[in-house]
Amino acid sequence: MDMNLTLEVIGYIHSDFPAKFGIPRQSGLADTKAEILFEPKYRNVHAFRGLEEFSHLWLIWGFSECVREEWSPTVRPPRLGGNQRVGVFASRSPYRPNDIGLSCVRLEGIRYDKNKGPVLEVSGIDLMDRTPIYDIKPYIPLSDCHPEASEGYTKETKQHMLSVDFPDDLLKVYPEDQRQAV
Repeated sequence: MDMNLTLEVIGYIHSDFPAKFGIPRQSGLADTKAEILFEPKYRNVHAFRGLEEFSHLWLIWGFSECVREEWSPTVRPPRLGGNQRVGVFASRSPYRPNDIGLSCVRLEGIRYDKNKGPVLEVSGIDLMDRTPIYDIKPYIPLSDCHPEASEGYTKETKQHMLSVDFPDDLLKVYPEDQRQAV
């Protein structure tokens, strides 16, 4: 039995992050805004019916900039200082057997554009500009929220906040409303 799966890109994220540098390490950590624009085949307004009733969405997307020759069973998460290895399945590393990411974002609105079709306005993103989106699913608190869940090694680094000083020349590059993401 052939279990190979081909994913079709339904759209792309349009964000203020042209490169991997400076992207928040997880969705929801910064008030970063973006739009999702859809491929012509998926611009049917009926596909979005009822979506406006949800406050959050799951985005299933592709790590389009991960360069690797082969996968590794262990990775060095930045949350552990990059000095300790854990199993790839115990991490959110982009270097995975399949280059698939999952992000929970806030749906700020749906705009209908004559030329672009439905445009999703989202916030709390952790995606580079032009990241391919494979699917979107509504976040359902009843089944998606588990307050009793254990958090493994991430509990040790929950308050992993750094102080960032912006030199004057960088203040011109990063507008004030984008500095929180850095």
